[in-house]
Amino acid sequence: MTKLNSIVALVLLAAVAACSPSTKITGSWKAPQAKEGGYSNIFVTALTENLVSRQTIENDIDELLEKDGIAANSSFDIIPPGFKATAENKDKTLKAIQDAGHDAILTIALLDQTSETRYVPGTTMYSPMGYGGYYGRFYGYYSYYNPVMYDPGYYTTDKNYYIEMNLYDAQTEELVWSAQSETTNPSSIETFSKAFAQAVEYQLIKDKVIATK
Repeated sequence: MTKLNSIVALVLLAAVAACSPSTKITGSWKAPQAKEGGYSNIFVTALTENLVSRQTIENDIDELLEKDGIAANSSFDIIPPGFKATAENKDKTLKAIQDAGHDAILTIALLDQTSETRYVPGTTMYSPMGYGGYYGRFYGYYSYYNPVMYDPGYYTTDKNYYIEMNLYDAQTEELVWSAQSETTNPSSIETFSKAFAQAVEYQLIKDKVIATK
């Protein structure tokens, strides 16, 4: 790869990194009454009417947890599309979750969505190539490489999504763990979901809320 191609590749890589989506946990909390040793059978439910998003997120979290020895199931069998959380449905729903062997319930809910427009300043980079060769003749040098690369500034809009994850004890219904995440510029539900699932599982393990094998 020539020096010019190397520099172009680095610039493109930096541009891609600058606009790629990112997910991070911004904070977490664990209750003192959380099950000692951690939970091992999680009922996962994403609180959204978008069925594709719900299924994608639930399945990605299930898959990661199961790889680490945690039993996990999506909520569709017990909480089907169009389900209404009425007082009459409460006991039946909780009993179904408990009868399935779940000792904890993980909920995922979108708290807020914001858009922020910011200005990205341009950059100037000087890259002399040394004396001799193309450098020694004006037109050879000029036609091969311009030593000053200028990238004009531009405006871009960042989309931020703030999500809350709560873990409840399946027997007592008490909140035993809670965390919030921030995601910037997700390109698709698929790429977001995988990064989000990894961040959630990492925090659950870090806070010693789940009993991994």
